[in-house]
Amino acid sequence: MDWSDVRIFLAIAREGSLGAAARAVGQTQPTMGRRLRALEAAVGQTLFQRTADGFVLTDEGMAVMASAERMEEEALAFERALACRESTLSGTLRLAASDWFGSYVLTPVLAEFARRHPAVTVELLTDTRLYSLARREADLAFRITAFDEPDVISRRLLRMPYALYAAEGTPRPRKGGRGARLVTMNAAFGGMPDVGWLKKHLPQATVAFTSNNREAQARMCAEGIGLAVLPVALGDAFPALRRVALAEPPPSRDTWLGYHKDLKRLHRLRSLLELLNGHFADATS
Repeated sequence: MDWSDVRIFLAIAREGSLGAAARAVGQTQPTMGRRLRALEAAVGQTLFQRTADGFVLTDEGMAVMASAERMEEEALAFERALACRESTLSGTLRLAASDWFGSYVLTPVLAEFARRHPAVTVELLTDTRLYSLARREADLAFRITAFDEPDVISRRLLRMPYALYAAEGTPRPRKGGRGARLVTMNAAFGGMPDVGWLKKHLPQATVAFTSNNREAQARMCAEGIGLAVLPVALGDAFPALRRVALAEPPPSRDTWLGYHKDLKRLHRLRSLLELLNGHFADATS
């Protein structure tokens, strides 16, 4: 049995299809199918049932899933232990953050890091998925909620203020928001603090546009489609937007960073953490 084939098995089990699994591990779909057939031949069992909805684990596949995950944990621990013995600043750092935070908050710091350490390649992943630090899908992650995974070292990086924005020339909203239009988060993120703040202070306003993408909200707001609550790092970056003050400002949000404890001696990660600490030293209150 080849460990790399077990890695293929785990990817298919988690993603449910050859195509999604291939994207997750950087292989082609035909290669994934060939490697899975080789693994099933090696163990003499059918590990997946092929259905119209995708690949589903058989009883035999379910029986070995936990063992495969333990193999993965040991293999990743092996990689992390070797990575931490590097003496020079080179290699790759994979970061995970939300779209606007990566573009408007992190990139200035990452540009400075790239100038200081040109032999390090930084990969920035920006979407709503929570990347696994244990499986080393990311070396360093930034989130608006505290980390609860075991073996993750985390701390609060900064407290981001939010503000209500409108395009230049937009009338100030009347009391209760009557006649105003809003640009806000979609239903999947209806529990966000800024959504509740809008309902409280502008309950009579109508929703014109929703999205889970903050930058899309900012651009629609700049087009005059409606008022939007945005992180100030994003909203202030749009010249066409101005802040609108109501009785109280929208709630601010904490941003946390986290990394696996096995990487705490990784030189390139430590160097980036030191740069982040210096850049956001006054942004935690």
